[in-house]
Amino acid sequence: MFKKLRNRLLVVNLVIISIIMFVAFAAIYTITYRNTQNDIQMDLSRATDSYHMKGGDGGPRGGQGDTGPSGNEGDRGPSGKDGGMEPLERSLSFMVMTDTSGAMTESKSQFEVDDELLGQALDKAWSSGKISGQFTLDGSRWAYSKELAAGGGYMFVFLDVSAQQKILTNLIYTFLAVALATLIVIYFTSRYFASRSIAPIKEAFEKQKQFIADASHELKTPLTIIGTNADVLLANGEETIESQAKWLHYIKSETERMAKLTNDLLFLAQMDDSREQTLMAPFDLSKAIESILLTMEAVFFEKSIRLDYEIEPHLKAYGSAEQIKQVAMILLDNAVKYTKPDGAVTLSLKKQGSELALTVENTSDGIDPEHLTRIFDRFYRTDSSRARKQGGYGLGLAIAKSIVERHRGRIAARSVPGESVAFSVYLAVASSR
Repeated sequence: MFKKLRNRLLVVNLVIISIIMFVAFAAIYTITYRNTQNDIQMDLSRATDSYHMKGGDGGPRGGQGDTGPSGNEGDRGPSGKDGGMEPLERSLSFMVMTDTSGAMTESKSQFEVDDELLGQALDKAWSSGKISGQFTLDGSRWAYSKELAAGGGYMFVFLDVSAQQKILTNLIYTFLAVALATLIVIYFTSRYFASRSIAPIKEAFEKQKQFIADASHELKTPLTIIGTNADVLLANGEETIESQAKWLHYIKSETERMAKLTNDLLFLAQMDDSREQTLMAPFDLSKAIESILLTMEAVFFEKSIRLDYEIEPHLKAYGSAEQIKQVAMILLDNAVKYTKPDGAVTLSLKKQGSELALTVENTSDGIDPEHLTRIFDRFYRTDSSRARKQGGYGLGLAIAKSIVERHRGRIAARSVPGESVAFSVYLAVASSR
């Protein structure tokens, strides 16, 4: 599934980039083509004017031999005796005069032109029926213009535009080469980034699958117990409720566990929903932690666990006081569960630079390093059998992490195997206004 998703992203990316490149190249080619055609028309107009100055439109009729590259006075530059225009040096051109039927009567050129080329060029221009255009002849590209001559008939001026045509052709080949090279580079680059882009999606999907499987498994156990106890009650229908109270208590206990599990799952879902808004306000974090300690004192006494704490007064945080209390309760409850009798739990709250640091440390067997990176995952437990006996589902630390992250804080764990485990929460200090 993710391979298909990656390939789709890759194809979409390549298609979009190809379209953008095609549009860009088409725009560049169109501009270049128009500029080239304008230059051709200007050169053709200059050539026509040059032949007008040489008497091509009614001046002395001469044959082709009179207009060779040497000795023709019409080829003189602006400083020549005739004051004619300077002939075009960038392009080769020639002029053909015809009668009204299209028969050639005269020709002039800047270079030697054989009769076959003159005839073929005239045939193509005459057969087109247009006053201007272009054609290819013997591998060369020619542009021409046609106009009425002063003494009757027509004057055709031909201009070699092979160089301009070569520029356009080379531009197309360059575009194709650049496009191909660019697409190859973009393909491998897009493939790399597409794989990296779907990696978080894949990870989230796998976590979701694992989450659903774990939740189903956790719900299955109490449902099985409830179903079994209900069968026992039904099998002893003649007994009194008092005599069957044990089974009813089992059902009630598992129902309460299921209710707690579903509430925790609902809370996590609300934390994950970015649209869910949490009411934030400055509050006294020191008093909030002290109130939690008061409610937990009896639990510590009952478990024969020593509680030591050090709380700096009047430390203010910004966020939801109730949710931060829930984080503290989760950490203390977790510490009580995994601290052996006659052990100790130490809580400290103090300011560290621009942060408030809440640390809960307890003596225990510790957590192995391979578990430290995963203890905040949902339903993850380092000792599943022990956790179930203590009524845990592995959601407490996941809830604490979600709350802390919603408050733009961070939570971390450290452990010394065989000695202690410590959880630290870091929150920003509320700005004083």
